[in-house]
Amino acid sequence: MKTFILMLALTLVLIWVGNLIGGRQGMIFAFIIAAGINFISYWYSDKIVLAMYKAQPLREEDMPQLYGNVRALTQKSGLPMPKLYLISHSAPNAFATGRNPQHAAVAVTEGILRVLDEEELAGVIGHELAHVRNRDILIQTVAATIAGAVMILASFARWAAIFRGYGSRGGRRGGALGLLIAAIVAPLAAMIIQMAISRSREYLADRGSALVTGNPLGLARALRKLEASAIQRRLPAHQATVHMFTVNPLRGKGLAVLFSTHPPTQKRIERLEKMV
Repeated sequence: MKTFILMLALTLVLIWVGNLIGGRQGMIFAFIIAAGINFISYWYSDKIVLAMYKAQPLREEDMPQLYGNVRALTQKSGLPMPKLYLISHSAPNAFATGRNPQHAAVAVTEGILRVLDEEELAGVIGHELAHVRNRDILIQTVAATIAGAVMILASFARWAAIFRGYGSRGGRRGGALGLLIAAIVAPLAAMIIQMAISRSREYLADRGSALVTGNPLGLARALRKLEASAIQRRLPAHQATVHMFTVNPLRGKGLAVLFSTHPPTQKRIERLEKMV
C-alpha cells in the first residue's frame, strides 16, 4: 500500500506539471503520458533501462564462472535464472530490472568483475536477486521511467516560463511563475519519492543476500569498494535510475548523502556485520 501511494504521488506530480504547462489539455495529455508510461514500463521497462546503459547480453560461453555463480544463487533463492548483461564501464556497480522473476535481468559493469573477488561479487549478485525475489525491480524500474518523464516535463516547464512571460493568459496558474516553481519543485518531489521507495528496500535486499550466500561480510566488503569507487570513478548514470544500482553511482559527499536514494553505506555495512 505504501509503494502504491508513492507511485500514485509520482504520477500526480507528472499530471500537475502537465497542468501548469498546458492547463486542462496539458493535464489530460500528462495523464495519458502517465498511463502510457505505466503500460510501457510494465512490459518494456527492462529493455529501456538496459538500452540507456548500452548493456550487452552475456552468453554463458563468454563468462561461464559468472553464470555458474549466478545459477547457484538462483537455485538457493528458488528463482529462475535471470538474463545477464554487461555494461562497458570501469566503475564497479550492478542493478536488476524486469517486471517479475520470470523476466528478470541482472546487469553488471566491467569494473565490478575486475574489482571484486568471488565472495564479494556473490554478495552483490545476491543483493540484486533479493530485489528480484522481493519484486522490487518492477517498482524501481517504473519509478525510474515516471521520474524521468517528470524531469523532462520540468525542463519543458522551465523553457516555457522563459518564453511565456508573466503576463500571458491573464495571469492564470499556468503562468511563468507557476512554471518556474514546477521546474524546481517537480524534480525535487520525484527525487524524494524515489528515495522513499528505494531506501527501505535496500536493507531488505542486503539481508536477503546475507542469508542466501551465508556470508554477510562478503557483501559488506563489496559495499566498501563500491562506495569508494562511486566517489573516485563515477558511472555516468541517469538521475532517474540511480536508485536501481547496488550503490548510488552519483553519490556525493557531506550533506548530499542525506538526499541519496540509498541508505548510508556505512549503516548498511554495520547491519551486515551484526549478522555474523
